[in-house]
Amino acid sequence: MAKVAFIGLGVMGYPMAGHLKTRGSHDVTVYNRTSAKAEKWVAEFGGAHAPTPREAAEGCDLVFACVGNDEDLRSVTTGPDGAFNGMKEGAIFIDNTTASAEVARELYDAAKAKGCGFLDAPVSGGQAGAENGQLTVMVGGDQDDFDKAKPAIDCYSKMVGLMGPSGAGQMTKMVNQICIAGLVQGLSEAIHFAKKADLDVAKVIEVISKGAAQSWQMENRWETMRDGKFEFGFAVDWMRKDLGICLKTANDTGARLPVTALVDQFYAEVQAMGGNRWDTSSLIARIENAEK
Repeated sequence: MAKVAFIGLGVMGYPMAGHLKTRGSHDVTVYNRTSAKAEKWVAEFGGAHAPTPREAAEGCDLVFACVGNDEDLRSVTTGPDGAFNGMKEGAIFIDNTTASAEVARELYDAAKAKGCGFLDAPVSGGQAGAENGQLTVMVGGDQDDFDKAKPAIDCYSKMVGLMGPSGAGQMTKMVNQICIAGLVQGLSEAIHFAKKADLDVAKVIEVISKGAAQSWQMENRWETMRDGKFEFGFAVDWMRKDLGICLKTANDTGARLPVTALVDQFYAEVQAMGGNRWDTSSLIARIENAEK
């Protein structure tokens, strides 16, 4: 059992922190920008909540965070009341935010300057994965810090891998999002085509999902996509944030992402339809909306 802090109790962080308490039996203190959410978490899981990230991190062995973006992350780490100002020497900060590799390296250096560790550890699996403790975690940082933090990360994950030095976790998450973008667009077009061809979509998926076309998206989203239901996970707004990071990094590294850039624009069209909070499978709504 370790003394742990968790910063950020959104749809991902709330259950992740819960697994650290229930599965890991860790002594957990939480911080959330809206204190009512932290109070609700404590009422459900026990533990404690603190008024600032700095106070949440004081005396902790491990400090986790899952916030919105680079600036949010800087605010809860190096800001005046940031966690880095409360962490003891030897403590490790584990960042589950999907952010840029640049901010990961920046905060790695800042943590090291204070005698602490830093792991960029973005996750994949969406809200359902967080709630079920079945996330995939892609980690960048030092081997020693990874070895110390992994037993706690295991509380909310099914797969944890050290991908390389600082920033490698975020770069791997970009690869993940690039793959998903193309897959969801292809599945959207396929289901749309099957409908237009007067095929039984359920029968089509039953057959092709046993072959080379199979994917997690197909297995878990085809039915809700067919039925026009988009309330099952990772929101379009979040995906656009992630794809923006991918496209900027591609520009910086010289990588070419023509399909990803196109799908990013398709998601912009979904936003214009009012689908900001729809899940990422809503790309099919854009196709079918064009017919109206």
